[in-house]
Amino acid sequence: MSSRRNFIKTTGLIGASALLTPANAINQLPEVTAQKIKPPALKAGDTVAITSPAGAVWDADQIETFSTILKSFGFTVVTGKTLKEKFGYFAGTDELRANELNEFFADKKIKGIFCMKGGWGCARILDKLDYKMIEKNPKVLIGFSDISALLLAITAKTGLITFHGPVGNSGWNDFTKNVFTNVVMNNKKFNFPENPANEDKPVLINSGKVSGELVGGNLTVLSALIGSVYLPAWKNKILFLEEAKEEPYSIDRMLTQLKLSGVLNSISGFVFGKCAKCLAEEPLKAFTFHEVIMQHIKPLGIPAFYGAMIGHIENKLTVPLGILATLDADKGIIFLEENCVQ
Repeated sequence: MSSRRNFIKTTGLIGASALLTPANAINQLPEVTAQKIKPPALKAGDTVAITSPAGAVWDADQIETFSTILKSFGFTVVTGKTLKEKFGYFAGTDELRANELNEFFADKKIKGIFCMKGGWGCARILDKLDYKMIEKNPKVLIGFSDISALLLAITAKTGLITFHGPVGNSGWNDFTKNVFTNVVMNNKKFNFPENPANEDKPVLINSGKVSGELVGGNLTVLSALIGSVYLPAWKNKILFLEEAKEEPYSIDRMLTQLKLSGVLNSISGFVFGKCAKCLAEEPLKAFTFHEVIMQHIKPLGIPAFYGAMIGHIENKLTVPLGILATLDADKGIIFLEENCVQ
């Protein structure tokens, strides 16, 4: 949440993400031709692992709470060494965090990998992951916020469907559990539910309906990866984004980066989830989040809306990366056109 933002700002990565890439740069990167791989569906009795590939876990009680939640699904839980390691603000060194993730993927007994928290650090281990091994050992990987870097990279490099969903220190209420169960435990198509009655309704940007593969994640994390080999080819994709505690000018800067690097002009559909607490410190001197989104997305003319249940919120969707979906902007709903697991 705010810690991820503060870590990125402190280490200067916001400035790095603002280095604008030439408009044709994404076309200069090699396109990923990996075949789509669906992981086996999770089921009661499976062994799953909890790891912390980014920030250190400072509250040990959260580990036990999350283990109890996962056990309620019928899983047997293995906890990684990273949950107790401290290396500055990281859950251990880059090598330790990368090795643990590689080991969990290689372990045939482990069927799913859950991330304890975000923060900052996943981008630092992307060049240390064994993508060929991961491709040969497909399994559910789930998380959000800084975990977006892992999801984007692994899906792009291997074709494995990954899942943008709750982490250990985020809420696991009935809405969140129901969507998680339907997406990663049931081998059938699932349409995301409408926003709960106590949530704001989605806001239409551009009318229309479009189909394409879902890809996306946290805006700050994604924009910081522009120019790397850890992002997908963007043509005909439906891009979903979320963010928290960033002022509108910061959202403006990062969407400008996506525009100038060619991302926004390549996608066929767009949805911004929730931008939690994205308010200006001086409102009379700033644009609102709504105005910034309209300035960047409205001119694209593609089906688009914002306000989906994606992001740093309690009622959270589990969104698969790499799955064919249909975005209905007028209804403010995403329909999954295929099952996410096998």
